[in-house]
Amino acid sequence: MGSCKEEENQPPLERVPVKGAVIIGAGPSGLAASACLSKHGVPSTILEKSNCIASLWQDKTYDRLKLHLPKQFCELPLQSFPENFPKYPTKQQFISYMESYAKHFSIKPKFNQAVQRASFDKICGFWRVQTQDSMYICRWLIVATGENAEPVIPQILGMKKFHGPMVHTSEYKSGSAYRNQRVLVVGCGNSGMEVSLDLCRHNASPHMVVRNTVHVLPREMLGLSTFGIAMALLKWLPLRLVDMFLLLMANFTLGNTEKLGLRRPKTGPIELKNATGKTPVLDVGALSQIKSGKIKVIGGVREITRDGAKFVDGQEKEFDSIIFATGYKSNVPTWLKNCDFFTKEGMPKTPFPNGWKGDNGLYTVGFTRRGLLGTGSDAVKIAQDIAAQWTTKDCKTTCYSHIVPRRKS
Repeated sequence: MGSCKEEENQPPLERVPVKGAVIIGAGPSGLAASACLSKHGVPSTILEKSNCIASLWQDKTYDRLKLHLPKQFCELPLQSFPENFPKYPTKQQFISYMESYAKHFSIKPKFNQAVQRASFDKICGFWRVQTQDSMYICRWLIVATGENAEPVIPQILGMKKFHGPMVHTSEYKSGSAYRNQRVLVVGCGNSGMEVSLDLCRHNASPHMVVRNTVHVLPREMLGLSTFGIAMALLKWLPLRLVDMFLLLMANFTLGNTEKLGLRRPKTGPIELKNATGKTPVLDVGALSQIKSGKIKVIGGVREITRDGAKFVDGQEKEFDSIIFATGYKSNVPTWLKNCDFFTKEGMPKTPFPNGWKGDNGLYTVGFTRRGLLGTGSDAVKIAQDIAAQWTTKDCKTTCYSHIVPRRKS
């Protein structure tokens, strides 16, 4: 095989040939993929743009966050949560679990390596993964940056006029910073509900924007996890029957949420999540605060003003702060080049459960819209697939002699 062509106008980079796979992202998805590969004796190198594992959890989540699902549904492959952890582990407990997971499997990511570009070189048959100071060369590339890589902040008319602080929930830590304030919370998903609840507990006055329909379900039914009940029923009943049961129980437990300004979608909660990725809200106390009037529900924002906001129903209110609970998006299209496996939104074009594998040794983990359960399933499949190639192609002795390492000048 001849020598590979250089990228034009590219600064001199240190070339790093990698045996095994390069994994982009050291969150739960990247850790799971690395652990599953190691079980099969396949090495991997994780590139992480931040300075720690699970940076989204460590740096961009609020203090009171707990897992919304019971711990057995949030375990990574090959290692369970400690038995003494509660049913719904806290943020710090989940982080400690991931740190012990990385230690157990001797996973040591390369930190502060932000991937600027990754593309498949057809001439040499390898992936080239470029960071700010290195060019990693590998046979297999695993995209583990996930669905929630970058915060989404909608552009609303007049935003630059607002006199107070405006932050995304990725910057929100605690309601203590908003004590006695009137706060506009834009978004009514799990984050919007929990932030509004946290604000109430610090004597703030949250006004939560509910622009679209939303499913609100109790976190537990009859003392059992709602999600667990749904997973059990899906083994025996059609999805739509399970959705009907969940909604019947939700109405019995929570009452008619439409009277509170929370209109339900026509599509059932599980069917909607599978189709669009929109997760139903699992109520942990916000609904009672809405019923009591401590959390005000309000319609869509038409315009941000210097002192507050104007709404689509004609109301105008003053606020001290604005918090955007408007979710996250994939960042894959910004760095993965010459690849049509992903949509322009950065999600695999192939639907679940087959979106984990592309061409030329490309894999994805954490893009199933099914949380950590989906992550674990992907990681296991990817490791099995690569391990089969690792054996048959005798990759243990892969020759990189045609790629001459070069130091930075």
